[in-house]
Amino acid sequence: MSSGAVLALRAAAHGLPITRLALFEPPFNPAHDDRLTRARAYSTELTGILADGRRGDALALFMTAVGMPEEMVGQMRGAPMWPALEALAPTLAYDSAVMDDAATGAELPEDLLASVTVPALVLDGGDSPAWMRDIARRTAALLPAGTHRTLDGQTHDVDPAVLAPALERFLTG
Repeated sequence: MSSGAVLALRAAAHGLPITRLALFEPPFNPAHDDRLTRARAYSTELTGILADGRRGDALALFMTAVGMPEEMVGQMRGAPMWPALEALAPTLAYDSAVMDDAATGAELPEDLLASVTVPALVLDGGDSPAWMRDIARRTAALLPAGTHRTLDGQTHDVDPAVLAPALERFLTG
């Protein structure tokens, strides 16, 4: 799911013994889009914030970067779960590295995708933003053995009960 899908793609491209890939909404950015510039700026800012040890600010930066309103982030800072989320904030650097934010702005890596030859199912949610759905379709089209499927009524926060049957059909078929 999300950047985890990109991690799986990179692992397959680098020769790990993967026989099938199931990917949900890899968050690549469209070429020639302001998201590329924002991803690069995010990477730079995240690196500085984490270097300063400001975990809460790193988490807030991530949340706003993915579209959460600042007011909601402010409310979350007072929630009981915030310290646990802050503890995970350093992993945001790994997420950014997997996406290649600093170098490419997380642009769709056509050469990398062309090198992944195992059967791959790329899923998206029918209620996800149009650009995410387009990237899922384009990702599947660039994979030599890629197929695409939309899960109706789903968003990037996919319901596991809806996702599981699609995965089962693909992985056991």
